[in-house]
Amino acid sequence: MRGGHGLARVAVVVRAGAAPLWWLGVLAAGIGLLPEGLTGRRIGVLTGAALFLVAAAVVAVARRKRYTALAASAARAAKHDVLQDRAVTARNWRRAHRWWLLLAFLAALGTSLALPAAGGMLMAGCAVGLWVKAAWLGRRERADEVLLWVRVDWLRAGVARPTGKRVKAFRSTGIAAGDAAPGGTRRKSPAPGGGTRRKSPAPGGTRRKTPALV
Repeated sequence: MRGGHGLARVAVVVRAGAAPLWWLGVLAAGIGLLPEGLTGRRIGVLTGAALFLVAAAVVAVARRKRYTALAASAARAAKHDVLQDRAVTARNWRRAHRWWLLLAFLAALGTSLALPAAGGMLMAGCAVGLWVKAAWLGRRERADEVLLWVRVDWLRAGVARPTGKRVKAFRSTGIAAGDAAPGGTRRKSPAPGGGTRRKSPAPGGTRRKTPALV
């Protein structure tokens, strides 16, 4: 890679766990409604609703100062840096966390014996918090007219958190770089050359025609 690094979109990493958490949480909550539980369904659902709101709020605002500091000091991506595709970033995150997701699902099912549906609603609340955080990052990216990236090797060294201890700084590119829009959502119209290497440090987000390394 001639001194370059693989880069993953920060917002994509943030929202990668939202979908599996949401669907596993909904499934766990649905199954959790089947038993009466120690407290009864009504108390379980009310408790779950409270946990849903608290989890969504906490996850949405967690470590925002760290994200802001890293974004403010982001350096421009080098010309030999390789931008990882959105689908690859999401797949890598989910693969690295598959056992944690399974354990969370089983724990949510287990809590249904005491509080029906509460554990699943807690998981769903965490998912909503991740979506809200990704949307917040997207608003910042649009306001600054840059996209934020993190080195892939730093994600692999830890637990795939873009604000982990190994992450020293973010990188930035033009708003059109990569195949994900601000906030990590799919682009409605993919950027030309999506998933390829850029010719320059990213003025306008242009890239080389050779396939990106992931």
